[in-house]
Amino acid sequence: MKYQLKPDDGVIVQELRTGGIRTLVVKPAKIAEVPVAVLWIHGGGYILGMKEMVYMSRAMDLVKKYGVTVFSPGYRLAWQKPYPAAADDCYAVLEYIDRHRDRLKADRIVVGGESAGGGLAAAVCMMARDRGIRVDYQMPLYPMISSIDTDSSRNNHGRVWNTRRNHIGWRMYLRSDFGKPVSPYAAPALQTDYSGLPPCYTFVGEGEPFYRETLDYVSTLKAAGVDAEADVYPTNVHAFDMLKPDEEISREAIRRFNEHFEKFLKQ
Repeated sequence: MKYQLKPDDGVIVQELRTGGIRTLVVKPAKIAEVPVAVLWIHGGGYILGMKEMVYMSRAMDLVKKYGVTVFSPGYRLAWQKPYPAAADDCYAVLEYIDRHRDRLKADRIVVGGESAGGGLAAAVCMMARDRGIRVDYQMPLYPMISSIDTDSSRNNHGRVWNTRRNHIGWRMYLRSDFGKPVSPYAAPALQTDYSGLPPCYTFVGEGEPFYRETLDYVSTLKAAGVDAEADVYPTNVHAFDMLKPDEEISREAIRRFNEHFEKFLKQ
């Protein structure tokens, strides 16, 4: 299995504009659609990436195996505009989905993504709770949510992402606010009220920078009465499931991810 930045024959892709943001809409080509819309947000440390990364993401299984419709926003990167541009762009796509629930046949909404996209997913869920949009499930994978160094992001030399790159991403996203207390919409790990957020599933590598903030996010959700679970894998490769999809731990992570999504569908 190789990753690619273009669709295969198993999906149909359309493009829509929401507030000037181009968003890919990915639907199953053969499987009957189910009434679930997934907002899936690409990673890249807030400074890199593109909406086409959805084709190498876990979201493609959700389209092809389960028949959901996935929305992948081409949000503004931090070198174009700092916070709150990316969060606002992603939230605008969620608002679009919510406004068109009937036409989209979206009885339920899932928000997810990887890395910085996982951080934006967590932020969008918090914005939705505070502004009155119902999100039914969140899947922020190895999310980039703490602008303050943690035990695992400090002096980290993991592969793909490390302390130096993490600081570059946060500094560009937050600009002059880097290192200062910021809104949880910018850095969701700074949230103080986790009540009422959607149930959550995620996974992370034990040697990568986001190990500690991922587990802290899940434990704080659980302490607030939110159903949440994280799986941990023995690797220091950030986004290992996307970059090394044929390795044993990646296959297990993919299996567990799909298993949790199936459980959500049956609820």
